[in-house]
Amino acid sequence: MRVLTKEEILRELDGVLELEEDRVKVLDERKLKEELIDDLIYTAVFGDEEAKDVSRWVIRAAALDLRIVPSSIHDLYTGPMAREELPKWFTVPAMNIRGITYDVMRQVFKLAKEEEVGAFILEIAKSEIGYTDQRPAEYTACALAAAIKEGFRGPVFIQGDHFQFNAKNYAKDPEKELESIRALTKEAIEADFYNIDIDPSTLVDYSKPTLKEQQYHNYLNTAKMTAFIREIEPEGITVSVGGEIGHIGGKNSTPEEFEAFMEGYLEELRKYGENIPHISKISVQTGTEHGGIPLPDGRIAEVKLDFSVLEKIGEVARKKYQMAGAVQHGASTLPDELFHKFPEVKTAEIHLATGFQNIIYDHLPEDFKEEIYSWLKTELKNEWKEGWTEQQFIYKTRKKAFGKFKKKFWDLPKEVKEPMMKALYEKFRFLFEQLGVFGTKEIVEKSITPVEVYKKRNF
Repeated sequence: MRVLTKEEILRELDGVLELEEDRVKVLDERKLKEELIDDLIYTAVFGDEEAKDVSRWVIRAAALDLRIVPSSIHDLYTGPMAREELPKWFTVPAMNIRGITYDVMRQVFKLAKEEEVGAFILEIAKSEIGYTDQRPAEYTACALAAAIKEGFRGPVFIQGDHFQFNAKNYAKDPEKELESIRALTKEAIEADFYNIDIDPSTLVDYSKPTLKEQQYHNYLNTAKMTAFIREIEPEGITVSVGGEIGHIGGKNSTPEEFEAFMEGYLEELRKYGENIPHISKISVQTGTEHGGIPLPDGRIAEVKLDFSVLEKIGEVARKKYQMAGAVQHGASTLPDELFHKFPEVKTAEIHLATGFQNIIYDHLPEDFKEEIYSWLKTELKNEWKEGWTEQQFIYKTRKKAFGKFKKKFWDLPKEVKEPMMKALYEKFRFLFEQLGVFGTKEIVEKSITPVEVYKKRNF
């Protein structure tokens, strides 16, 4: 992989792509896949600003010409899922890819092509955008480049995960905090994130006497953000918006909480117009924690996950509000034998992150790992909580090394990357099979009409 200049990119495109004002024509797909795409994505991530912009535009335009289209999953969620008209229930995996993003995403698209998978989401959370040093436009470029490389065709669902309100900042200046979430959301939608999970559940106040009062700042801001998204989404696209009721509080969500949230949310949303499409799913607390809970010896604590929460709230969501159902967060470190249960209780979506990160770290050379851990102990020592062992501290903080060591992760030698990617591919295969998404390309293509959004080039 090489970093190219703008001039080198334009030279390399000769005979491979024909540039037009707002699109390209792919003349030689084989050459694009086998020779050019690796350098284009490497430049899109590590080039100078001008070369980054050119390579990202080229990747995006080439993807559209190959019918690889960033899309919203809204119509699947509010259509056959909400009506329970699926041939067989499946749970959509939403995967947070924190590092070596292009290579890891290639494994997803390779599997999707082999097993006719249409229902899957690639996502990145607000916090991850920061500590992994991956702005939305870069993340999208990685996804589309990986799809081109693997010969995938069809809708690609890219999601902004946990666009979360900071409770302390909100208490100081609610409008300023709302504006920061609006700005990130606008950046994400402009970068083809047509699926956005809004998360003001951090603002829930359990000291209030009624469920609706407890959820007030959560539903108020979810409604404000839904209306904002509807204003800025591209013509012809209804962005899939997710809400959340269960981020905090140390207790599992209930159907009553969900209904109180929805009652307030829909009242607020109607203030912006009568027929504004509302959220298509709801994230809930079932007893898990993001990344799992590390024990002093480095093992992960067993979790008591209440599947009935997903089942009961999901049923209310579908029958009463025409939504896909409930969403499970923080699931990738759960025991393997639990994953088949998610489709059984009709979970709409499941978020997976840390398990993939753990596979990457398991395959790193010891000297690189030591370099990372040494940096963590120096630079993040203020995050070392009282009573934590070194293993607990490293497990909880090592995700934050992906940004600092980004290029070194991407540049790992082939003999390190190959077994790592094989292990990730096998993990994706296991999860996709357990969640029932093999063969979902057909239902996705019937439900989703991809809308191609063209952007003029400025070079």
